[in-house]
Amino acid sequence: MRTKVEVLSELQTMLRDLLAAAAAGGGRARIARAHGYVDGYMRAILDLGIAEQAELLQLVAAERERASGPAIRVVDPSSGDIAAA
Repeated sequence: MRTKVEVLSELQTMLRDLLAAAAAGGGRARIARAHGYVDGYMRAILDLGIAEQAELLQLVAAERERASGPAIRVVDPSSGDIAAA
């Protein structure tokens, strides 16, 4: 059985690959397939209770920031409101 750290590390690698392929202008089919793998992996993580949704959102946000730079606006995930800058 894999540990939580191992599972989240694998997800992080999958996200990095997906974002790199999208940034490089990879083929739509490859990117769509990668999205499907990531979505399914995240669903399994949630269904098995390995991590909470908020943890996954933080991980995805961190990987997006690493790949594309910081967000222009900060959104409160609990309410959806745009936070004051």
